[in-house]
Amino acid sequence: MAHIISIASGKGGVGKSVVAANLALVLARKGKQVVLADLDIGGADAHVLFGLLHPTHTLTDFLSHRVERLDHVAQPLPIHSSLRLIPGTGDTLATANMSYSQKKRLIRSFQDIHADVIIVDIGAGTSYHALDFFLMADHHVVVATPDPTSVLDLYRFIKLAAIRRVLSMFLMREVMAEGLANRDYSSVEEVLEVAGKTDESGRTLAASTLGAFQPALVLNRVSGRARVNVPQLRKLLKEYVGGDLLLLGQIPDDPAMEQAVRAYVPVVHHAPSSPSATALTKTAEALIQLLPSSSIQTASLTA
Repeated sequence: MAHIISIASGKGGVGKSVVAANLALVLARKGKQVVLADLDIGGADAHVLFGLLHPTHTLTDFLSHRVERLDHVAQPLPIHSSLRLIPGTGDTLATANMSYSQKKRLIRSFQDIHADVIIVDIGAGTSYHALDFFLMADHHVVVATPDPTSVLDLYRFIKLAAIRRVLSMFLMREVMAEGLANRDYSSVEEVLEVAGKTDESGRTLAASTLGAFQPALVLNRVSGRARVNVPQLRKLLKEYVGGDLLLLGQIPDDPAMEQAVRAYVPVVHHAPSSPSATALTKTAEALIQLLPSSSIQTASLTA
């Protein structure tokens, strides 16, 4: 079964899709069978990053039952034989605002995709769709820039993802459902308090669930004067969210990245020796280390 890696951000414009596309290509070059799925509902653009301007199928075809298997939407990319792309949707009002039943069918269908790794590019923001797509994965990656608003939105996104994670687990237990449903929560502590009042083991179970939630951070567009106090951010998340944060990689602010986007190819292909490409390759290698050892392959990097 494929390992699913979700990549999200608290706000748009931080280079999330570019990071996802480059990581997908590097993993394919490392010997993995990779599928990049664009779930940026309403703002899909991963296909453009590979020069696939007119994909033969998109997520819309799956959601509208024109294609029954999600795996059949995945299209090979000429850039590498081990990389396929599920182009996103958003070209109609209905698919840009999919129903709950469509979302559940979509999430279930990821289990049927034939691949070693599935990288899911999640739309920015904290909608239920974005949070649920993010949480369905085995490994969670968040992207931010050193910009203060990006860091603030990152914190907000992780907090709400943690709340959604705990609620989703409890709502599967009938004894907890009535006490937790139909309420609004602004903090993890609120969820813990209600869970503790509803069930004796609730607070302990919630704390355990939060402790296991450890997203990985990729910082993009880092420069000498634009950095993030990662230890302080980790401290805040540990104190107020309950989970830890792993710094997976730091991508420098590099003109080659924008040049690659304009050339419709990932920077690891367009300018493999550039600072950003080197950093993205190291980030992908760090990501491989998070996967179970049985899935790690030692194939050399190829063109």
